[in-house]
Amino acid sequence: MSENPVVLSFHETLLHQSDIDLLKGPHWLNDKIISFYFEYLEKIVYRDENNFLFISPEVTQCLKISPARELGIFLIPLNLQKRRFIFLALNDCELVESPGGTHWSLLVYSKSEETFFHFDSSSGSNFKEAWKLTSNLLKYLKVEGDFIETESLQQINCYDCGIHVICNVDLVAEYCTKYGKVKGCGKLDENYVATKRTEILDLIENIKEQ
Repeated sequence: MSENPVVLSFHETLLHQSDIDLLKGPHWLNDKIISFYFEYLEKIVYRDENNFLFISPEVTQCLKISPARELGIFLIPLNLQKRRFIFLALNDCELVESPGGTHWSLLVYSKSEETFFHFDSSSGSNFKEAWKLTSNLLKYLKVEGDFIETESLQQINCYDCGIHVICNVDLVAEYCTKYGKVKGCGKLDENYVATKRTEILDLIENIKEQ
């Protein structure tokens, strides 16, 4: 028997036991867990919401590092131009060929507001990366747009940035569904963040049983 068995196969995401274990303790979340949650939002929660696009960490990393003229390789199949809101999980890794980094944050583009909103649970930590990605996407889209560092709930440890990204996605997507904009969505509740790891573990178990 494998020491690191596959626990869940969900669309494009394959989760191993080592990935699940990151949710059980005070651990930094990897790209696979965040990719799974983004796919869950896309395929289940917002499957009828054609205005939303959830871009995985792996693709986001390519969008950040690659020249703007090459972004169509990744974005044309996603029908980017037809989406009103784009959610990107961003980290501070400088390499294209491998995942990693030490900090996650969330970048959200609102087409109607012509603005990129950056949600960072450690304020300023991913500013350079968020601005680099924003600049690249603005060049690709050939539009002028604003970039706003939002006032976000700050993490109280060194490992919960990924959970904050997932919780912020929930907060913003729900707000966009109701109000058709990002501005004014407010900040996360601390209790929501504190219980999210358990909620995701329960979600994975429920999907496995279906």
